[in-house]
Amino acid sequence: MDSITHIVLGAAIGEAVAGRTLGKRAMLIGAIAQSLPDIDFITSFGWDTSRDLLSHRGFTHSFSFVVLAAVLLTWGVKRWFNKEGQGLGSALSFRGWTLFIGLQLFVHIFLDAFNVYGTGWFEPFSHYRVSFRTLFVADPFFSLFPGMAFLALLVLPKHSRARKYWIRLALIIPCLYLSYGVVNKSRIDARVEGELARQGISYNRYFSTPTPLNEWLWYIVAESHDGYYIGYGSVFDRRPELSFRFIPRNDSLLWPVRDRSDLRRLLRFSQGYYAIDRWEGALVFNDLRFGEIRGWDDPHARSVLHYFLERPENNAAVVQRGRFAGWNAASLKAFIKRIRGD
Repeated sequence: MDSITHIVLGAAIGEAVAGRTLGKRAMLIGAIAQSLPDIDFITSFGWDTSRDLLSHRGFTHSFSFVVLAAVLLTWGVKRWFNKEGQGLGSALSFRGWTLFIGLQLFVHIFLDAFNVYGTGWFEPFSHYRVSFRTLFVADPFFSLFPGMAFLALLVLPKHSRARKYWIRLALIIPCLYLSYGVVNKSRIDARVEGELARQGISYNRYFSTPTPLNEWLWYIVAESHDGYYIGYGSVFDRRPELSFRFIPRNDSLLWPVRDRSDLRRLLRFSQGYYAIDRWEGALVFNDLRFGEIRGWDDPHARSVLHYFLERPENNAAVVQRGRFAGWNAASLKAFIKRIRGD
């Protein structure tokens, strides 16, 4: 999830778990603790893009990190605050601090696994990435109530009864919304499988994931032996039929760069969902998992995450650069129209 969501959700959990003991400091500590796994952004300053893609949501998003960091941070908190004479370190037992910090870290890596990026829960013992593909990385409908609660909890007095009300909203509504997304995904997946069979499309595997900022319009990729069938489906579609267009994998184009280390990392990162293309003469690696730039209304849409194999200097911020490229009032209107099933 995005950083703001982790901050406001961490603050709400901090208030719920330790607000009575730590006061409003529980919000601050909770927000910091839940943001900690994203410390892996530091690697982006020293590594090339392909390494950075693999390192993000790697070890710092693993169960091993949760346990190790919770214990070490507890030791540091108790030692530091008791040394400073503030007594905060003794406000909770060692076990209490460990559970408090560990819960925040676990919630972070648990939520991130619902995005398409993939989360390295089992690092360093396994490089397998967990991805439920149920939430877009930034979903305002998921983050709205935690954000409102965060502001309310900052303003309300420590002993106000209304604090409990806002804590419940901050924690219950996102859980309900996440469950709603799981239901929507199961409906879309059942529809996809039926449509692939009806249209006689042979496939090895497929996935569905939400399009930006919502849980209603879903992006679909079905892998065949030499390419992919791409489609979109809304839970509000009036007709069950789905339209697919075929994208060839074109992996034969990789022959001239087959020994490149960045290519090997990209192949691993993409989990096999990739297609090769040429843009203005340059060889491009497209990771299909992250969707297309306005693909729901553009039949020639390009992949959001694309990497220039022959122009490595043009590969800064590859995850971000295509998410909202070309969006304007007209495209937003078309997006909402497609969500409605029109």
